[in-house]
Amino acid sequence: MENNHVTIDGLAVMVKKGFEKVEKDMKQGFEKVEKDIDDLKQGQERIELRLDNVAYRFELVALEKRVEALEKVAKA
Repeated sequence: MENNHVTIDGLAVMVKKGFEKVEKDMKQGFEKVEKDIDDLKQGQERIELRLDNVAYRFELVALEKRVEALEKVAKA
């Protein structure tokens, strides 16, 4: 069996490379998460804009009753 001797400096270089890879992977992961969050925010803003332009159901019911009352008066 081979006798592998690792120096402290060699070990330090290996650990440094490992941390650099982890840092790179985490940075890429966080960038993707940030992009996904931005996409979700944009989607939510679009939904909110659409909802702002939609009459609420109770308003529609109230308006329908008022129109029916006006139609009855107009027919009489």
